Amino acid sequence: MSDENNDEGSLLAAVDLGSNSFHLLIARVDHGEINPIETRGEKVQLAAGFKNGLISDAAITRGLECLKQFRQVLDAVKPDRLRVVGTNTLRAAKNSTVFTDQATALLGQRAETIPGREEARLIYLGVAHTLADDARSRLVVDIGGGSTEFIIGERFESILLESLHIGCVSFRDRYFADKKITRSKFKKAYEKSFLELLNIRDAYRHHGWSEAVGSSGTLNAIAKVIMADKNQPIITRKDLEILKTRILDIGTVEGLNEIIGLKPHRRSTFAAGLAISCALFDALDIEQMRVSSGALREGVVYDLMGRMTHEDVRERTVAAMMARYEVDQQKAARVEQFAAHLFRQTKKSWGLKKAGGELLGWAARLHEIGLSVAHNQFHKHGQYLIEHADLPGFSEIEQQALGLLVRCHRRKLSSDMIEEIAVSLNSAERDRLQRLCVLLRLAVLFKYVIPVEGVPEIEITTLDNRFALSFEPDWLSNHPLTMAELEVEQNYLQSAGFELSFA
Repeated sequence: MSDENNDEGSLLAAVDLGSNSFHLLIARVDHGEINPIETRGEKVQLAAGFKNGLISDAAITRGLECLKQFRQVLDAVKPDRLRVVGTNTLRAAKNSTVFTDQATALLGQRAETIPGREEARLIYLGVAHTLADDARSRLVVDIGGGSTEFIIGERFESILLESLHIGCVSFRDRYFADKKITRSKFKKAYEKSFLELLNIRDAYRHHGWSEAVGSSGTLNAIAKVIMADKNQPIITRKDLEILKTRILDIGTVEGLNEIIGLKPHRRSTFAAGLAISCALFDALDIEQMRVSSGALREGVVYDLMGRMTHEDVRERTVAAMMARYEVDQQKAARVEQFAAHLFRQTKKSWGLKKAGGELLGWAARLHEIGLSVAHNQFHKHGQYLIEHADLPGFSEIEQQALGLLVRCHRRKLSSDMIEEIAVSLNSAERDRLQRLCVLLRLAVLFKYVIPVEGVPEIEITTLDNRFALSFEPDWLSNHPLTMAELEVEQNYLQSAGFELSFA
């Protein structure tokens, strides 16, 4: 770990692009803990007006206006210490890149969409750091605008992770769009929530937990209403029933202004959030729940701090995948070693980034996992396994890029293939990814040379998509198999727009 990463006072930041609200957290690292120095939240409601799989133009405009404000307070944070994550609405939207590309340009750091279970893991990490560090198991629930996350964990490690498509904004638009709160509408929202919860009920109740903890907006809003009435920060099943009766008696969203403790911006989604809460208490047999100030944004910052201090959960994920699919670790290490050698030589001339080097290393370790399925076209099997697995720590785009590298480490390589698969990348990012593919392919060619002779003395020079490999005198003539493979590789790379020469 570098001295820079150890500096007391280092700033880390997270931007949470939620379906209901956008949140910003800037924190200072202090003895392994984060001390928030700036927190902001804006009710953007990215999920509002979501129709036919498309985020509305109005929602995109609201989101970008919010990020322009966030941008002003992020100038003190280095780009590599900022992480921007999108959740359910951006996962579901066909036009998500319309928003994320503009968000990336505004913030100077890629806006990443994270899978539902990865969102759940980060939520748990954020909540766990706000609670006492004991060995009791916890159920953590976060009701968001478009999805609800459920996590059982102990200390800082999550055990069960799920994300269900029930959220306060999407349910408001579906069941309470006319701003009337009726018994019939509430029942429909409750029953839909309960039906979704049946998918996880048996597994979660079988595992069990010692305490239930609520995170983020909806459950905190309910807790504040209860606190204003009873002066206790605990949500019970009885409290929810009382609130349900109360809002049904009121009957309209406008009438909720008489509820003490309920902020104006929470009124429109309160009935939907309460219906989901009633269902989860009943389905999971929860008697009481306390709330936590920790949430996704805190989890993102703690995860970012872990990456800086070489406690990257992605390393554990890759190691677990290698073990699960019985990867030949020595062979994988040789490919990784040579890929790193090539990366160091081309990093500057090809404009490659540190994150690309990490991705290349993981792809080198996993390039043969498809052999666990079949030898024929194992590179395609490997891509499928990676893209359809739960990979803690990886964003959707990282997972997609990792799968693409594994797919493209042998046989056909083309620009069209990269563009077809990596649709959420811009042209410069696709170019860098394609160049990483080339480096991995070259590293794989030498995997049978290295165990006998070690890493060969090869110098690589590049100019745009032209590159040359320079060997020691007579090396190629003494390795006819490698020379033949390089000649085949020339043709593969030429079809992808690369010009390879060697001597």
